[in-house]
Amino acid sequence: MPDYHGIIFAYNTSRQLGALVRQRTSSSLPFCCRYRLIDFPLSSLSNAGIHDVGVIMQRDYQSLLDHLGSGKEWDDSRRKGGLRMLPPFGLPEYHTGAYAGTMEALNAVASYIHSIPQSNLVLMRGYVAANIDIAAAVASHEASHLPITAICARNPAEPLNYQFLPEADGSSQRMVRSQSPEINGLWSLEAYIIRKDLLLSMMRTCQEDNKVHFHSDALFDYLRSGGRVNLYVHESYACVITSDENYFRANMDMLDAQSRASVFPPHLPLRTKIHEEVSTYYGETAKVQNCLIADGCRIEGELEHCLIFSGVHIEPQVRLQNCIVMRGAVIHGGAQLQNVVLDKYSEVSATTVLRGSDKFPFVLPKSSKI
Repeated sequence: MPDYHGIIFAYNTSRQLGALVRQRTSSSLPFCCRYRLIDFPLSSLSNAGIHDVGVIMQRDYQSLLDHLGSGKEWDDSRRKGGLRMLPPFGLPEYHTGAYAGTMEALNAVASYIHSIPQSNLVLMRGYVAANIDIAAAVASHEASHLPITAICARNPAEPLNYQFLPEADGSSQRMVRSQSPEINGLWSLEAYIIRKDLLLSMMRTCQEDNKVHFHSDALFDYLRSGGRVNLYVHESYACVITSDENYFRANMDMLDAQSRASVFPPHLPLRTKIHEEVSTYYGETAKVQNCLIADGCRIEGELEHCLIFSGVHIEPQVRLQNCIVMRGAVIHGGAQLQNVVLDKYSEVSATTVLRGSDKFPFVLPKSSKI
């Protein structure tokens, strides 16, 4: 799609993710044994033929840089255009905190936005687990002849912040900030297709009025002034990752065959950085029930409803139930874990017992030993 350019917001991190984002942004969180959350928007854009993409970053982005590299896994490594990493080069020297909102993040890279040759932008969050058919959304956008298309979900994994109230023609002039399912609106996935000239106008107005938010400032003003938004509905699985609880739930949802098929349809491949690993070894004492396990592991314990990333070693007499174990973790003999998230390279000593709940999983930070 030569007239479309992707912008991914990978700068912000929810405090409710706690230890999981101590050394990374939300967008670089590992997901479903081999992926990162940012793989979703990058793959969605790539599948639609959009290979000019800017990723807006700010803090703790080393993990993100290591994962993305030159962007070749998403066919974004190109002489002209391709994948561009956008640090906060447009802020004054005294600004040392996080971006206060999306419009501030866009104005921080305003020179990049102005230089984009395409006339349409696809704005996406880097921490949404949803494999969106952007090509279909673009077709809906062009057919509507409206300057903005909001990509929405009818039934997300959990309530989101904003809802559009649809009209008969599939557009909307009303947006409400509410998580109530009784409103019967379409939930915004905070992904938009927007004309570049309109976005630049919004950016300029927000900067002049010292406003920083896309929804509560720019988009509300646009709708109040008589603007209209086209609505495209993403019917498949969608979850916005903002807390330990929904990160845990979204990963556990991937153990359900129907949810997994919705996230990984054959016609919309999810691309990621490749790690070459040997096959996983299963010992004589291994018992595995309803689990997803990556290559390069050594499994000798009992696992039920677990997601295991590559390079994990689980010794004999270990019992895991409803756990997420990230790359390179080691769990020694006799340990019992239930509703636990082990970050990368963590280690659990023998006979240790750790138990969380599905709403409050126990999270062991990266490289921890317990």
